[in-house]
Amino acid sequence: MKTMKVAVYYNNNDVRIEEMPVPTIGDTELLVKVKASGICGSDVMEWYRIKKAPKVLGHEITGDIIAIGKNVRKYKIGDRVFVSHHVPCNTCRFCKNNQQTLCHTLHTTNFYPGGFAEYLRVPEINVDRGVFVLPKELSYAQGVFIEPLACVVRGLKTARMKPGQTVLVIGSGISGLLQIILAKAWGAAKIFATDVEDYRLKAAQRFGADVVIHAKENVPEEIKKHNEGRLADLVVLCTGALPAVQQALQSVEPGGTILFFAPTEPEVDVPFPLFELWNKQITMVSTYAGSPEDITTAIELIRSKKVTVDDMISHSLPLAEAAKGFQLVAKAKDSIKVILKP
Repeated sequence: MKTMKVAVYYNNNDVRIEEMPVPTIGDTELLVKVKASGICGSDVMEWYRIKKAPKVLGHEITGDIIAIGKNVRKYKIGDRVFVSHHVPCNTCRFCKNNQQTLCHTLHTTNFYPGGFAEYLRVPEINVDRGVFVLPKELSYAQGVFIEPLACVVRGLKTARMKPGQTVLVIGSGISGLLQIILAKAWGAAKIFATDVEDYRLKAAQRFGADVVIHAKENVPEEIKKHNEGRLADLVVLCTGALPAVQQALQSVEPGGTILFFAPTEPEVDVPFPLFELWNKQITMVSTYAGSPEDITTAIELIRSKKVTVDDMISHSLPLAEAAKGFQLVAKAKDSIKVILKP
């Protein structure tokens, strides 16, 4: 029996390289050799991941199709692909209402065993609607950004971002940086960004923020100072830290929108000033994941270089150094995008 190496998550400080059998595929499935796999901020969200440990995580992957079930017609051996781990049913009331990321099927589908492995099996439903051939212009490493960018595409669409708006991004990790880049590509007039780490504030400035503000400063006042006395038309919250939530509520202009892109822990309740939000006519929206349509948009954004991602890769590590990669992402101090290469 042929075996492969996998990185198994036990907790953020315990990621082990283990062996398991290379998956066997059925007549309607694919076997993909993983070439690049990104570590997502959600992979180190310990309260979220620990209940399913031990587990092979990883959902931002690109690779090569190396085996095809006899009934698969859409793909061929050698195709370079991005594979989506979550796919919708396309038939439920959510899918029919363009709310695919609320679909029960999307929340329960996945490839096996996970992206931090040398090979993975792509189930029939993912083969049908979750495999995307990489354009020749995209490298494997660039393709790792397809999934997180698709989430950002859906977020800014849900928030109905318009050209000419002033945008505040709270939290300048990878998702925040992608929000900055996409907001700029979609015509934001001015972009503000916050973080608690100077490393990330410098990155935010590098990737297009007009003004960066340390999160411990008086963020609303700093925005007004640089925005003719006005607050932000759109506030994008990319961290679940409670002070950041309060900052978002205080930093939005009357008639503006707050996009809750990152969650708090499940048991945390957030008080909010209902009268003020009612009086200012604030719209509050949330978003999760991306749909196949968002993935297609993300691929085209990277292919056309409207969104450039190469400079966001701070670390590229072999699978054997997965534990180091998890530590870099968990500490969130001196890394942007960490990619594992099985």
